[in-house]
Amino acid sequence: MALPDPAIYPYNQAVLALIREARSGGVKVYLATAANERIACDVQDHLGLFDGLFSSTQDRNLSGTAKADLLVQQFGTNGFDYIGNHVDDLPVWDHARQVYVVDPDRQLRRRVKQRYPGHTVLSERINTLTAYVKAARVYQWVKNILIFLPALAGHLFSASTWSTLLLGFAAFSFCASSVYLLNDLLDLRSDRLSHSKRFRPFAAGAIPLSHGFLLAPVLLALSLGLGSAVSVDFLLVLVGYYALTFTYSIFLKRMAMLDVVALCCLYGIRLIAGSVAASVPLSHWFAAFAMFLFFFLALIKRATELAVLKKAGSAGVSGRGYRADDLGIIASMAAGSGFVSVLVLALYVSSIEGSMLYGHPERLWAACLVMIYWVGHLLLTTHRGDMHEDPVVFAVTDGKSLACGLAMALIVWFSL
Repeated sequence: MALPDPAIYPYNQAVLALIREARSGGVKVYLATAANERIACDVQDHLGLFDGLFSSTQDRNLSGTAKADLLVQQFGTNGFDYIGNHVDDLPVWDHARQVYVVDPDRQLRRRVKQRYPGHTVLSERINTLTAYVKAARVYQWVKNILIFLPALAGHLFSASTWSTLLLGFAAFSFCASSVYLLNDLLDLRSDRLSHSKRFRPFAAGAIPLSHGFLLAPVLLALSLGLGSAVSVDFLLVLVGYYALTFTYSIFLKRMAMLDVVALCCLYGIRLIAGSVAASVPLSHWFAAFAMFLFFFLALIKRATELAVLKKAGSAGVSGRGYRADDLGIIASMAAGSGFVSVLVLALYVSSIEGSMLYGHPERLWAACLVMIYWVGHLLLTTHRGDMHEDPVVFAVTDGKSLACGLAMALIVWFSL
């Protein structure tokens, strides 16, 4: 039977830190686990932190009183410290000198507090609701604000239009969360090997994998239900978005450049969905501006990942088609695409179409200056290694970006 790679197990960093501290002080550390001896040996070899090993065999399940009896036989009562995380560890703690508890649930915390007043909690269990919200990446729903842009660009502000758009926003949000859950389940190995992504709920072991496989289709069903309430055409766009996102998670994200084109399209589909929901056509100017702007954001996302790798001295991205030394060309393409989007905006300002929608179109030139600053700000932030892993999330939390957004809104208002 093939066993999982021990490198992908969700190791508790607080426990590893305590073990390293003990070893640095000359204390011997042993791995005592109810896991199968083959799995335990793999973990021991991978971590290289243990002086010995006690594990289950075909003839013995090393759990509860069996583990307690063995450790007492080896080290004597009160002759060892013990780190545990389950009610089965209570018989072992009864004979331990120092009790260390990891991620206890309420029941275990109560029993440990009553029986072992001097216990130490190494790490707290992540709040269940918080873990699920984090796994669904609710903060990423901010990207779906793009659905409202076609109505804003078309100067549509009726209550019926915006109530329909809110339904569409919810549909895309649930759909995106469904895909994020599936993506994290598929990327479990690479996430656990990543310096930052190993803290995601599934990679860290905060949520059972089975819950992800159940929750993903439930969210998708909710999404499709809301999408059908908007319109059949909107539902078709939503299905297309899911299909492309799924294809991206399975295949496209591993192909250099094709992945950023796919990300660009995923941003664009949100605009198409907003256009369909509000029954307002996208102008070719808006489409061209959005295409280059979204390509810029997608490249910034990749440049951010490569900058982190380069700083850490890594050669490549796990599960991606890039190398750390691709950073220069990716950053150059991002700068080019970002400033081309500004050029498209400038051409629109001087076009007949722009003159028809605005009473003072000449004032829109100020928007070009704001865009030049903002594109440069994102490029500089990325170059310095301060960019969030998702530039859209960065844009809605960064003070300078929010100021640029407010300035753009005011410029458009005074140009009407």
